[in-house]
Amino acid sequence: MAEVILKNIVKIYPYVEKKPKKKLFSKKVVEPVRRGVNLQLTDKGVVAVQNFNLTIADGEFIVLVGPSGCGKSTTLRMVAGLEEITEGELYIDGKIVNSIEPKDRDIAMVFQNYALYPHMTVYDNMAYSLKIKKTPKDEIDQKVREAAEILNITDYLGRKPKNLSGGQRQRVAIGRAIVRNPKVLLMDEPLSNLDAKLRNQMRAEIIKLRSRIDTTFIYVTHDQVEAMTLGDRIVVMKDGYVQQIGTPQDVYDNPRNKFVSGFIGTPQMNYFDADLLLEDDKYFVKIDDYKIELSKEKQERLKNNNIKPQLITLGVRPDHMIVGEDGIEGVVEVSELMGPSAHLHLKVKDSDVIVIIPTLGGYINQVGQKIKLGFTGNLINLFSKENDKNLEYILEDDYNLKIEAEEEKEDIENQKVEE
Repeated sequence: MAEVILKNIVKIYPYVEKKPKKKLFSKKVVEPVRRGVNLQLTDKGVVAVQNFNLTIADGEFIVLVGPSGCGKSTTLRMVAGLEEITEGELYIDGKIVNSIEPKDRDIAMVFQNYALYPHMTVYDNMAYSLKIKKTPKDEIDQKVREAAEILNITDYLGRKPKNLSGGQRQRVAIGRAIVRNPKVLLMDEPLSNLDAKLRNQMRAEIIKLRSRIDTTFIYVTHDQVEAMTLGDRIVVMKDGYVQQIGTPQDVYDNPRNKFVSGFIGTPQMNYFDADLLLEDDKYFVKIDDYKIELSKEKQERLKNNNIKPQLITLGVRPDHMIVGEDGIEGVVEVSELMGPSAHLHLKVKDSDVIVIIPTLGGYINQVGQKIKLGFTGNLINLFSKENDKNLEYILEDDYNLKIEAEEEKEDIENQKVEE
């Protein structure tokens, strides 16, 4: 196991503009189409990862999660040494490793596409890295068989990858990584090629594996279910920036901005235009004629942040909404029976809203009916219309930005002194 520290990590790819092409038999010049990207474009190029800071404790399981192109795999590849770090410092086990070759970092990586040698048996695939290091044969045999037993693939050691299922191949890829007893085990969307049933099984296998081997895990996925079930902490990314770092429960319950609230949680959070009111030193939210008082904890956080009355975006998760006699009115357009619960899709004014209600063995199809939706003052989120930040934690974000600016200023001053 090892502590991993990423300090002010930046990755910039040079931006190459395609040259104009001329049509055959034409003097007209066809202008190049500049592909739209969400990432920041600078004079140096495309910023894929921006100011990434994270300390991963010895033995911790960290999950990087976000949509395609957010920079999570690029970050993982920089830790592995497969991508050069443009700016910043990477420490593994207390040593800076920016310029150290991947083979000398004492890490192992499991790829999305398994990357097994097709002409080798399962045994030889798992033993290959140990043979390269000229490990004694009896030690190789012991480590391969121990890893095979942990992953329940002992019966497949004599087979070749083509004779294995997708789940079995992924077990072999993981086995090949853990025989090396690495300080850090990197996993880049290892379950994305498996069907839903196999993904569930392999998630459980990875959780079991974590308790049986001593290593630090860094796991990349776009699947928020994997992030929630596997990680001690999760890092939510978007467009190269870290949006939030926290335990799965904290990120789910207290998203720091609207993007995180929508990305984490299935079905997605519902959003409403609402008024945040301050009456008799108490905060309320109001949608049309429906008005509720916020919980004591939320009252305190808003007061500490000196939040003024304003128009906000109110976020409520589908399973936190209440069908009753009081609330905002909507019409049920679709009702999906999910077994123990039903997902109701409603039209509320011009917005689409999803509500999860328990069936309790008595499902009633309510399509076409008008129902009223309410919520409590402790299970809602208040987002600024100006910047989409959660108003309960807006000062916390400003404080972190201030600390980062001060650290950057200190680094610049230290550099001047050294020069």
